Amino acid sequence: MNSPAAEEISPGRERLGCNVLVVGAGPAGLAAAITLRTRRPDLEVVVLDKASAAGGHTLSGAVIETAALERLLPDWRERAKAAGTVAVPVTEDRFSGLTYRRRVSLPTPPPMHNRGNTIVSLAGVVRLLAARAEELGVQLFFGFAAEEMLYDTAGKARGVRVGDLGRRRDGRPGPRFTPGVDIEAGLVVLAEGCRGSLTKTVLARFGLDREAGPQTYGLGLKELWRVPPGRVHPGRVEHTVGWPLDAGTYGGSFLYHLDEDRLYLGFVAGLDYADSGFSPFEAFQQFKHHPSVRPLLEGGEILEAGARSLVEGGWGALPRLEAPGLVLVGDAAGTLNVPKIKGVHMALGSGILAAEHYLEHGSGEGFDARFRASSLAAELRRVRNIRPGFRAGLLAGLANAAWETATRGASPWTLRMAHDDARALAPRSARRRPRTYPRTLPPADRLASVYFAATRHEEDQPVHLHVAATALCLGDCRARYDHPCTRFCPAGVYEIVGEGEERRLQINAANCVHCKACDIKDPYGQITWVPPEGGSGPNYSAL
Repeated sequence: MNSPAAEEISPGRERLGCNVLVVGAGPAGLAAAITLRTRRPDLEVVVLDKASAAGGHTLSGAVIETAALERLLPDWRERAKAAGTVAVPVTEDRFSGLTYRRRVSLPTPPPMHNRGNTIVSLAGVVRLLAARAEELGVQLFFGFAAEEMLYDTAGKARGVRVGDLGRRRDGRPGPRFTPGVDIEAGLVVLAEGCRGSLTKTVLARFGLDREAGPQTYGLGLKELWRVPPGRVHPGRVEHTVGWPLDAGTYGGSFLYHLDEDRLYLGFVAGLDYADSGFSPFEAFQQFKHHPSVRPLLEGGEILEAGARSLVEGGWGALPRLEAPGLVLVGDAAGTLNVPKIKGVHMALGSGILAAEHYLEHGSGEGFDARFRASSLAAELRRVRNIRPGFRAGLLAGLANAAWETATRGASPWTLRMAHDDARALAPRSARRRPRTYPRTLPPADRLASVYFAATRHEEDQPVHLHVAATALCLGDCRARYDHPCTRFCPAGVYEIVGEGEERRLQINAANCVHCKACDIKDPYGQITWVPPEGGSGPNYSAL
């Protein structure tokens, strides 16, 4: 999409200016903003976020390394306690392999050792960071969805366009219509998280990923439970591999024991899976019914649930992190350390680094080289071959991971993914049908799970999930894959309704939890996720 030249502005739109504009109030974006205002209180720093409140769209495992957080917020533990935010020190690690009936204890891989780390609610930590940013004078705007990048006549990023509010589905202004605003800045910091809509357009416009390998993603699903007293061991961290995933599908589960009889329970499936009949949501529900897990949950209740995609390509898929007038940080840049199952410290670190670079140079020029020379990049390089090594299956992947860990990534080669995740899907004839247990634990279905995400979209706003050719869905996609969108989406957004000539694709946009799996996994690349009205979407409080 071509943006207007610098002197053009849409009728009714206000124009605002600042020194640095941060898109995304997650760990990376807030780390950049806090660092800028701490070092230079005279700078005008603006942070935009599409969630209605701080942390509303933030979801992570999340066992974190705390050094970077302590640089930004030395008293974060005291603040967390005062705010009632989850912050439980890790006391033990457990790693297991699952079969249909059994759990087999395995040695915990060194990258997954968590002694000294802390289990947190990342949504809660983001609220602490946002409060600190506000104390420092950062201008925080929640409920503002950045809709489009703005460029000057030379092609340099000059800001973003914030979308209108109150447009009807047919595009006409509704009774609550409010025009958006163009926000201009000397530097734009894209901190949108995984598969950001603006980041996606920037990568294409500037070819930032031209020399990188194909990116790969995972879909993470998470629930917060309260269970009967006596079952929780605060600080215990458990991970599993194996069932209900087949040997060719990357992923596993996590179970983090909190305080107050609460548990974080989650499941991650690599979106490079081949089986068109596979449903990550259903696999998660089956994991919960494993004989070693179900007794822990029976009699308990779900307090909150959500889903989001994770960027897993690592070093081999890392794009160039700068373009004229902008930089990429955090998950927008793809800095997640997959073998550690950690990205928060990398997001915080990259945000701090981007801010320091701007303070020293007055622009983002040279940030890519600075990042690649940093300890953050060295951490990614050491584990660069582990995630791609699982292309050959679970056992080969574990063997390769052991080698790469033992050699500290000294292999003279760099593995990359063969192709992007959408191309990995095999035709329906290759479906595998895993054994399942009867479903007795909540949620009853995907719609019930959406309820626990507190998702809210105005029913009459424009649909934010764009399908380029619905005829393809009902023709070739049905014949080859049997509508995989109805399975890879964890929120029941995509539904085939009617019979015969009346069959059609129904998009239940109000269900969307903003995981963006559809934008990634659609085998035809027909689905484009764009931000809905600002303030729409999930409202996470303790995930």
